[in-house]
Formats: sequence, structure tokens, C-alpha cells
Amino acid sequence: MANPLHDALFAPLAGRDTPLLHLGNGGTVTWAEFAAMCARAAQALRSAGLGPGDRLVVQASKTPAMLAVYGGAVAAGVVFLPLNTAYTAEEVGYFLADSGARMMLADPSAAVALAPVAARHGVRLETLRGSGGHAGSFEVLTAAAADRFDPVPRAPDDLAALLYTSGTTGRSKGAMLTQENLLSNARVLTEAWRFTADDVLLHALPVFHTHGLFVATNITLLAGGSMIFLPGFERDAMIAALPRATAMMGVPTFYTRLLDDPRLTRDLTAHIRLFVSGSAPLLAETHAAWQARTGHRILERYGMTETNMITSNPYDGDRRPGTVGFPLPGVEVRITDPASGAELPAGETGMIEVRGPNVFKGYWQMPDKTAAELRDSGFFITGDLGRFDADGYLAIVGRQKDLIITGGYNVYPKEVELLLDEAPGVRESAVIGVPHPDFGEAVLGVLVPDPGGPPDLEAIAAHLGARIARFKQPRALVVVEELPRNSMGKVQKNLLREQFAGHLATGA
Repeated sequence: MANPLHDALFAPLAGRDTPLLHLGNGGTVTWAEFAAMCARAAQALRSAGLGPGDRLVVQASKTPAMLAVYGGAVAAGVVFLPLNTAYTAEEVGYFLADSGARMMLADPSAAVALAPVAARHGVRLETLRGSGGHAGSFEVLTAAAADRFDPVPRAPDDLAALLYTSGTTGRSKGAMLTQENLLSNARVLTEAWRFTADDVLLHALPVFHTHGLFVATNITLLAGGSMIFLPGFERDAMIAALPRATAMMGVPTFYTRLLDDPRLTRDLTAHIRLFVSGSAPLLAETHAAWQARTGHRILERYGMTETNMITSNPYDGDRRPGTVGFPLPGVEVRITDPASGAELPAGETGMIEVRGPNVFKGYWQMPDKTAAELRDSGFFITGDLGRFDADGYLAIVGRQKDLIITGGYNVYPKEVELLLDEAPGVRESAVIGVPHPDFGEAVLGVLVPDPGGPPDLEAIAAHLGARIARFKQPRALVVVEELPRNSMGKVQKNLLREQFAGHLATGA
């Protein structure tokens, strides 16, 4: 039996002496060097007693060594479980307990805080060399390991990774991703976005998330290209790297921050063939500003932890702002009535459901949650609301949990946000529902001002009054310096709802 993910992504590494990783310090890691690193990591995991199906938690800085642990885990059949580096030791304890992990790898600087948590859950704690250069204990294991490793046989349906959802409503759920889930999506995206061995991807995304690991990295490995592998987004480093890249994947904040820099020009980006954005909605004005400054149209796509990528705007053809394009080849997307599950026609808003080889196996040790969100037909109920237009482009309206029901009427926040975003003086907005004594919920608009000055709230209210029904109009508008976001740039509306929960309690 083969190991499909290893055979497709990592086996081709061996024997190539060209660079795979271009590092921020000017160094490189060749394909052959990285292959040896992966092999040694696999051997070290085996020597530590981890076998096929065992869970490995990794909360560590973005380094070649950390990425090689992913390759080693795939080869050894170990389930890779990356964690956001911002999680506290207390938060990490939940993931260790819930996953039943055998081992955890962390930065040396975090070892003191994590040691008692790991011990409490019976998890072996080792450290990886961090971004600061401090040696880690895992290196002792890899130093004694061979630089070749025969991959463990795995079936397409075997678990390859366990990724936990953000848990903004209740405890985090572990999405079980199989070899086939990851490989099928990498193959589809590599073809859809025309990646080849000639591509150099500017990679500044975190690798504890689907976007940076299973999209950006897997595509590069499958295509045989290379990556400018930056620890994170730093504007000067990005500006310096752009002329050497052929593609860039980012979240909307990457693009807005680069647009703030006068060095961003058509000449700077002339070598780039593709800019991709995801993980959070991209404002239409960002699309327009980016095209005006660089001549490039950003390709926006849509995916989730549980599904990898679902849809994409076309590589060739109209990339429409405010949409996430068409279903990817082999992926079915339908819009259904949230109450009945009946499929809705184009133009109507409803629940986005998806079926395909990219859809996860279920939630780890949560059969009830799995049954509630994965239909017997294989369709996954995403929790996102959207609609198809007449041309087949999908637009995301928002999360079902963000739907506002005011006085019995449904308000989709995205519709109101689009109008607020185009108002003078508004950089971006978020629309939320807050408690109201008469209507149950009322609409509240949260605005981030342009640097030029505060927006005219009365003028904005009048503008909305002429465009949308009264029940959709915000009962109040508030101005904040910035919107709370998670590590991938998504606005955390749950935090806004908590912050402004009493704002309209008097019925204003």
C-alpha cells in the first residue's frame, strides 16, 4: 500500500538541489535538504514511540524545521495537529486533552509554561528550534536519525491532520482531514491556478492554518515550485520580496497594508502572475485600489477548515469583487433553506452546503456534531449564508450565527456593510445584532474611519435611508479605531456583540 500524500508532495523532493525555501535572512533550503529534514523528523517521531494514527500537537514558530515536521508526520502516518501560536498554555490544555495527543512540539521559550500542562495530560513535550535560533530538544532526536525514511503505508481515507475550528460559539471542534481530502484539493487548485515548477510563491501566511499549510504549501510542493518563506507579514520584507515572486497568497489585511505603502507600483509587481486572497472577505474598494495601483486583479476564493477550498474566481475570466467565484472541479455547492433543507434557486439567499472529496471526515469524538452538520447525502452544512447570481458566481452573505432577526425580519449584515463601506469617511465596517427591548435584536453599525477624519454619521444614516428598508438600517452607528480580528484576518463579531451588548438596551 502506498502513502498517497507523501508520494505526491514529499517523495519528489529527493535528489533535487534547487531551492525549495528562500528564507528571509537570504539563505535557502534545497529540495534535497528539506527531504532529509522530513525523513529525520519522521524517524524521530518513530523513535519517540509515535505510530500511525497517533496525534502530534505542534505549536511553534514558522520555520523550515516546523514545516519539515509536517512532512515527517505524513511519512510516519502520524496525525498532524498544528495550533495557533497565540494560544495560551491554558487553552493548549484543552487541545491536548481532547485530541489525546502523544507528543507536543513547542518553541523553547514556551516550554516552562507548557510543561505542567503537558504533564497533566500525559503528553511528551519536546521543543523545536525557534525563530530566535535557540536549539530545541527535538533536534537531539533528529540528529541521531537517518536522512532516509520508508513512508508508512496509508489509505486515502486515513486521517492525515486534525485542525480545530476557532470555537467562537462553544468549544473548538477538531476537523478530521484525510489524505484524500488534502491531496484532492491540492491537485484541483494547482491546475485551477496554473501553478508550475517555475512558480515562486511569496509565503507570509501562518502554517497552523488551512490557508498557509494545505493551500499555499501543498500547492507549491505538488507543482514542484519554490517559496519565499517569510516568518510572517512584515511590510518591508514583502516589498523587497515581490519582485522575486510569481505569485502571492494573502489575507485582506496583507493587501490593505501594502496599499498604504507608496512603494507598491506596477513595476514592483510586474513579475507577479497571480494574487490570491482568502480567509476573510475582501472589500470591493480594495479590489479596485489594487488594480489601479498594480494592474492586477486579485483572485478571491472561499474555503473552510472542514472543506479546504470550495470555490474560486476564475484564473481566466472575470474576477468579480464581492463574490468567491464558481465551485471548484469535483466540488458540488448548493444553496438550501436553513429550516427545511430544500434547495433554493439562483438569486435566493440560503445556507451554503458542499459535497466533494475535499469535505472532511467529521468532527473528532463529536458524533452528534458530525451528524448535525454532515448530511447522509454527503453534503456539509457550512453555516455560511450565500447566493448564486444568474452567471453562477457565489456571494457570501455572512455566517448564519451573524444573521440579525429584528422585529421578525431577517437582516443579512453583508448587505448593510457594503453600503456602509462605500460611504465617505468609512474605511471598513461591521454590522451586528444587539439586544433591543422592542425588536428583540436591533441593527448596529460599527465603523472604522478613514485616516482623513471621522465620518459624518448623520450623512451616512441619510444615505442608507434612501437605499434600504427601514428595518435593515442601523439603529445606531459607532466609530472604533479598528475591528477585532483573528489570526487570519476574520472580523470577530462575537467580540463586538459582547462589547456593544448594552448599547441599545434602552430602546433608542
